[in-house]
Amino acid sequence: MYDLAIVGAGPGGYVAAVRAAQKGLKVAVIERDAPGGVCLNWGCIPSKNLIHQAEIYTSLADMESVGVTVDRASLNYAAVQQKSRQVVKTLTGGVAGLLKKNKVDYLKGNAELTTATSISIDGKDTVEAKHIMLATGSRPMEIQGFEFDEDRVLSSTGILALESLPKSLLILGAGAIGCEFAYAMASFGVKVTLVEAQTHVLPSEDFEVCEVLHHALTKQGVDIRVATRAKSLERNTESISATLLGNDGSEKTLHAERALVVFGRQPNTQNLGLSTVGLTADHRGYIEVDAVGRTATPSIYAIGDIVSSAALAHVASAEGERAVDHIVGTLSDSTIPMDPDLVPSAIYCEPQVAGFGLREDQALLQGTAFKKSVFPYHGAGKTIAIGRPDGLVKVLCDPKTDEILGAHIVGHNATELIHELLLAKSSELLPDDIAGMMHAHPTVSEAVMECMNGINGKPVHG
Repeated sequence: MYDLAIVGAGPGGYVAAVRAAQKGLKVAVIERDAPGGVCLNWGCIPSKNLIHQAEIYTSLADMESVGVTVDRASLNYAAVQQKSRQVVKTLTGGVAGLLKKNKVDYLKGNAELTTATSISIDGKDTVEAKHIMLATGSRPMEIQGFEFDEDRVLSSTGILALESLPKSLLILGAGAIGCEFAYAMASFGVKVTLVEAQTHVLPSEDFEVCEVLHHALTKQGVDIRVATRAKSLERNTESISATLLGNDGSEKTLHAERALVVFGRQPNTQNLGLSTVGLTADHRGYIEVDAVGRTATPSIYAIGDIVSSAALAHVASAEGERAVDHIVGTLSDSTIPMDPDLVPSAIYCEPQVAGFGLREDQALLQGTAFKKSVFPYHGAGKTIAIGRPDGLVKVLCDPKTDEILGAHIVGHNATELIHELLLAKSSELLPDDIAGMMHAHPTVSEAVMECMNGINGKPVHG
């Protein structure tokens, strides 16, 4: 009998398993694929390695300014793809090592709930546990008429498996995944068209931030079509044809060698035996949980992409740890829910985009009063020195108390910089606390300091 059995070894499941073992619980993890889940195997990690290699490849052109000529026509994309898989192998091996080090039993197979305290693996073996945690993650959303064949019509998994570059690529959906692949593929010389039904790329991010990214991607050669949706998609042996419908009623047909369809993700809650233990998923496939991840069946918890919180790896990890804390008794039943305003977003194209909390468009729609400060990246000397002047830092504050309501950054290393502002928000610091803190010069983080100067006065370099 285990104290905790976890279904799924992604960033939610394996982190929860390690934390539970560290707290003295006897733990098993059941996984049908490789440790690390989609994030490590076919998501966060390989895509970030691909983006890193794209950045290196693009930077080779900069060498011409110092008299060095590099032949970029000899790119071997198969080697690029292989390198990303090597990174995956290293990290999944690391996860397996962590589980072994912490004496977590790793059981391979398909799991199905049979009772509130038991799980069947492949219909053969049975695992008994006092508590069960479901962390089965999600998969690319498939829409009728846009089904994946992983040849002409690719999912985010399929594009990472490519060993050769298409000459042209149509990307349907300009969320985080769409923008990241648009940047990477365009950097490698692919003719990219990026289509988004909403009025700007990254619809869930601040509009001023997105304007900077839109401009940057356009400069990189990406053809961006916003306020446009795909009406239909046809495929043949050598290309695809998509009919695009604009908000103004205009209709166009676009041809490309391949299409990447990234309309979102859907939770993996099928075939888990939920009804057997008195649980159901809603019409979107999500399982309802309380603030600590507990389902309607008290011995069973659910975390990550199968619940309705933000589908982000770091959210899954945090939810896993909260659930473990509740199981061992360090979090009570009355624990308040995780604050969504303290969840950072991170998009890894160049320039990067990151943010948390209130956006200006939300504030205007809700009638929430705010004051804001926006500071351009080029006002920080380091960005000029390293050739990354495009970007901005934007902060929204309460007009009476100066409480930080939200922060949004676009620019070089935005995904790292956002945490200074997030720490300030979570620690209830005020703009003057950051503005008055000495920042090393020259650093990109000086843009954060100057942005905070702008809340109640004027930035020195603004």
